[in-house]
Amino acid sequence: MKFIAALTLLAAFAGLAGCATPEPAPRPLYRDPVLDGAADVSLVFNRGLKRWEMFYTNRRATLRLDDPKDVSWVHATPIGIATTDDGNHWRAAGEAKFPAECTGTTLWAPEIQDFDGVYHLWLTIVPGVHKSWTGERRIEHLTSTDLRTWTCAGRADLGSPKVIDASVIRAPQGGYRMWFKDEQGGSKLKVADSADLTSWTVRGPVSPLPGEGPTVFQFAGKWWLVADLWKGLLVLRSDDALTWQEQPTRLLAGVGQHPTDRAKGQHPGVTVVDGRAYLFYFTHQGGEPEAKTDDRWHQRTVIQSAELTVKDGWLHVDRNAPPPDLRAAFRSR
Repeated sequence: MKFIAALTLLAAFAGLAGCATPEPAPRPLYRDPVLDGAADVSLVFNRGLKRWEMFYTNRRATLRLDDPKDVSWVHATPIGIATTDDGNHWRAAGEAKFPAECTGTTLWAPEIQDFDGVYHLWLTIVPGVHKSWTGERRIEHLTSTDLRTWTCAGRADLGSPKVIDASVIRAPQGGYRMWFKDEQGGSKLKVADSADLTSWTVRGPVSPLPGEGPTVFQFAGKWWLVADLWKGLLVLRSDDALTWQEQPTRLLAGVGQHPTDRAKGQHPGVTVVDGRAYLFYFTHQGGEPEAKTDDRWHQRTVIQSAELTVKDGWLHVDRNAPPPDLRAAFRSR
């Protein structure tokens, strides 16, 4: 009888745990405490520390320049790291350190993948600090076994001196596939294939539309590409990550109803955990009350989270719903 009673008690506790009250993640999910310019996130599970981490471009958003058109504040940007214990609450964990011989002063758009026990990072490098949107851009490949000490693994030769924003997957046909923005090629999103993550063959654009910040992932039986069109997020759908169909509607094209989310969503990152797809995007803060008295408040950016679902065969997101509860997917292990 005592054994049966114990089983009953355990079942009751399990039921309570399964019916725990959802706790929406905060809005914003993350705000950098130093430069207030978090953008372009890539999430990765740190196997050594047994916790999730967020790598992000950290724009110098608090910098006030004499010329409002001067974009030096989006240059000389470090890559920040944030971490979490429970998935819902993220804290700053310093700046990533990279070898000087293959990086530089201005670092953008980290893309991290864990392939066969090695972390692979593709990082956009802009040599120098520029007052306008000029200068060379290149994508460097680095590797690490602990997400802290990085080794240069070679520049990705993509046939253009102005490429940014890599997204890399294992291709379903074998080898690897990268999507990126070619600014010299009309800012089109292009795709390249590699057998060894060293030599790349550019296949051409995947869409006639200019855009940036592509992210490619598998979800609900399809491959998806989501990218920033500066007026909402482009969505493409594919069965094989080669041939794509364009979704008729854009995601996050308008403004949200809630504080810190009152701007179009930009530069998406998507992480799929246990069959659920979580979207991470950044928003400028020009729609906030502080912007009425501070003409540079719009430079500030924060990270928001939302859950992607599929409706009528296409991706859907409700940014005005409570943010998803990220505890089950992104808690420490």
